[in-house]
Amino acid sequence: MTPSSTLPLHTTALLRVSLGVMALAHGLMKVFVFTLPGTVAYFESLGLPSFIAYLTIAAEVGGGIALLLGVYTRWVSLALVPVLLGAAWAHLGNGWVFSNPGGGWEFPAFWAIALLVQAGLGSGSWVLNRRLA
Repeated sequence: MTPSSTLPLHTTALLRVSLGVMALAHGLMKVFVFTLPGTVAYFESLGLPSFIAYLTIAAEVGGGIALLLGVYTRWVSLALVPVLLGAAWAHLGNGWVFSNPGGGWEFPAFWAIALLVQAGLGSGSWVLNRRLA
């Protein structure tokens, strides 16, 4: 029995679509709310090179779209885990709860775990193309 056969395919798809919406929303927020220069400045304030900001935005937007469509779900989910672990690291000094000033680290840590679960489950139903799932 495979992990995806133990859950209804719609439940797996619901998780995938939810993770896709969240990733896309966070990537677009970095573009349209924080702006590219603002996002780059924040990443640089953490001591990271500016190109990491662009890679993060591309991963979140591209990964979000791919998850929404059910394209390479396992690989995309795994590829987004380091992005979320990086976010957890960035918020580590702010404490546990995300409502703390600057946000805490529990939300990105949980999100990374949810992505690992999605990678194990696969795409579920409602995919663009079953061969790409």
